[in-house]
Amino acid sequence: MASNTFGQPTSKTDTLSLLFIGDIMGHDSQINAAFNKELDGYDYNGVFEKIKPILQKPDFAIANLEVTLAGPPFKGYPQFSSPDELAVACQNNGIDVLVTANNHSCDRRKSGIIRTLDALDSLNILHTGTFRNAAEHESNNLLILNKNNIRVGLLNYTYGTNGIPTPAPTIVNRIDWKNIAKDIEASKSQNLDKLIVFLHWGKEYQSQPSTDQVDLANYLFSNGADIIIGSHPHVLQKMEYRKSLDNSKETFIAYSLGNFVSNQRVRKRDGGAMVELTLTKTNEVTNIEKSGYHLIWVHKPVVNGKSSFQIIAAQSYEQNQFEGMSPTQVDQLKLFIEDSRQLLNSENLEVNELNSNLKN
Repeated sequence: MASNTFGQPTSKTDTLSLLFIGDIMGHDSQINAAFNKELDGYDYNGVFEKIKPILQKPDFAIANLEVTLAGPPFKGYPQFSSPDELAVACQNNGIDVLVTANNHSCDRRKSGIIRTLDALDSLNILHTGTFRNAAEHESNNLLILNKNNIRVGLLNYTYGTNGIPTPAPTIVNRIDWKNIAKDIEASKSQNLDKLIVFLHWGKEYQSQPSTDQVDLANYLFSNGADIIIGSHPHVLQKMEYRKSLDNSKETFIAYSLGNFVSNQRVRKRDGGAMVELTLTKTNEVTNIEKSGYHLIWVHKPVVNGKSSFQIIAAQSYEQNQFEGMSPTQVDQLKLFIEDSRQLLNSENLEVNELNSNLKN
């Protein structure tokens, strides 16, 4: 412990910043847009370029990888396999962790699960949610993120895999209340400062969380989870920060972050949010010091005669008069911003929009 000029002990405060990101999809049009004839290969870096400063800012940026990296033939819906270059671009632009338990985990069966993990490991991208076998699940189910004297645990589960059985010996973490409670209990021996549970859950395209989501969240919080992040509905749902009356317990939940990148262009599905949390640790007590979100939207400009995908910070384009957008794109983005703010301003609890003003 440090001392001040009068010789009195002073408290040292450590900080850890986290960024949570929604669904990374890989529809056919995204694969086609990423193909570079000159390279005779794929390049996804342009997808992330516009928001790279936000992605690179936190200590850990965590996203849901809702495709397999199963190798060719590359295909979008309904059974996804994207080029490895998608994960390369994630790494290049600041994404540190990918959770892999979702309804598309088994799209390419056992080989797809294993090759996805091989690709992520080759890039040193941290991951949890799917596993090659029971031994790997035993050792790697709880992913621990450790930096600046703060230890954060991460668990990941999905409601299902579109009816495709998980092929032995691979494992895809399923939402089972008792099993998750056991995992949470086991995590308590790891000297964690906070525990995050990332869930693929809820009803698609519904802007309000279901009763099942709310009930499961309350159950997990009561068993020791601190932060819950949701994906799967492909639209935004509310976020809540709560603190108990005696300040002994605080919780954060984002029921659904919506789409990070996809070719879903229907109203409310063409964007999502990224959530920032800052943890502080003083005298061995760790708190969520700050929380907030950035609205992001998938822009599809035509570049060199070819449709492209760019994730953009909605507020930044709004503040810069939607520079470079067609009238139709401006209308679409304005509608997304209006819908999102109407929902989150009315339903969020102590979680506000952050300043996202970047140079377009």
